[in-house]
This record gives sequence, structure tokens and C-alpha cells, in this order.
Amino acid sequence: MTMNLFNQFLSPTFLGLPLIAIALMAPCLLYPSPAPWWQSNRWTTLQNWFIGSFIKQILSPINTKGHSWALLLATLMVFLITLNTLGLLPYTFTPTTQLSLNMAFAVPLWLATVIMGFRNSPTHALGHLLPEGTPTPLVPTLIIIESISLLIRPLALGVRLTANLTAGHLLIQLVSSAAFSLLLSQTTAASLAVGLLLLLTILEIAVAMIQAYVFVLLLSLYLQENV
Repeated sequence: MTMNLFNQFLSPTFLGLPLIAIALMAPCLLYPSPAPWWQSNRWTTLQNWFIGSFIKQILSPINTKGHSWALLLATLMVFLITLNTLGLLPYTFTPTTQLSLNMAFAVPLWLATVIMGFRNSPTHALGHLLPEGTPTPLVPTLIIIESISLLIRPLALGVRLTANLTAGHLLIQLVSSAAFSLLLSQTTAASLAVGLLLLLTILEIAVAMIQAYVFVLLLSLYLQENV
């Protein structure tokens, strides 16, 4: 039973080829490109408004050096939201439930912020490892603790996204299995399970969007520390 629950997170294959590549290309195919003329449709206008509002909110606390990351952060936000929400459809696969994929997003971007901090202001970047006013006997211990907390940031990013999406998918599968098994024997209990399943689905849609936003928000905070 336990293995059956987690089988939904295995990357599907067709003729020996992993279909995760198709799932990763789906966001590129769904969103329209801006038209070469002035007049545009409502979907493109709404898309541009959403991206513009998101960039303004994320980059407002960051100085102008970090504004060059606007395109990267906006693209990552839209990409993660699309992958997370498409994975809630029946008979689909959610690539962001794979820790390896999330770490592939988190580690290079976190490392880029750290390298930028050491390149622009190495003294300020190293100053994060030792809080001001630390007693001399505690200096080595605090440097080790702060170094570990710095190195664990990409792991926290990847694990947070993976754990939240995995837990939501497992809850939906458990409740849907219970509703299906109770459908013929206990109609009332099955109806309650279906109602709970609808609420969980709405909650999971919200979680999918929030987790994508939190992922990008934490990256922007790391960027803010280093610029």
C-alpha cells in the first residue's frame, strides 16, 4: 500500500524515454508570446500585468544592481506555478515533486547570489558569518554555525517545495481512494469524503501557487543580502 501511494511520484516513461522532459516544456507551450503590433488580446494583457506586478513587489526592496535578475525571477515564478498547478490535473505528472529537480533550481541560483556577494563586497559578505558584538570565545562557534546555515539554504529551498507538494498529493490520493471505496457501501461517508476532496483540491491549488512564490521570494531575499 505504501509503495502504491508513492508510485505516483515516479517519473513516467514511454518507449524507455522519460516523459518529464515533456512536462518541463509544457509552460513554454501554454503562454502566448507578445504580439508584434500594439493591440493585444486580454490573455496577453493579463499575463503582462501579473508579471509586472510580481516584479515590482519582489524587486522593490532590492537596489538597482539586483534588478538585472527581474527576468530570471519572473520566469522562474511563472514556470513553477505552471508546473505545480498542471500536476493537479488527473493522469499528469508533477516534476516539482522530485527533489533532484528542485535542487537543480535551488543550488545554482543560491550559488549565483553568494558569488555575486563575494565579488561585489567580500567584506560585507564575510561579515554575515560573524554578528557584530560577538564575544571572542564564541567567535569560532558562531562562524561554524553561520557557515552551516548558509550552506543549508539551497537544501531548505528544495526540500520545502518538494515536501509541501508531495504531502498535498498524498492527501488527495488518500481521500479520493477512501471516497471511491465508500461509494457503494456508505453513501453519506462517501459524500463527505468527496466534499473534503474538493476542499483539499482548492487548498492544494493555493499551496502550489504559494510555494512557487515562497521559493522565488527567498531567492530574492538571498539576492538582497548580497547586492
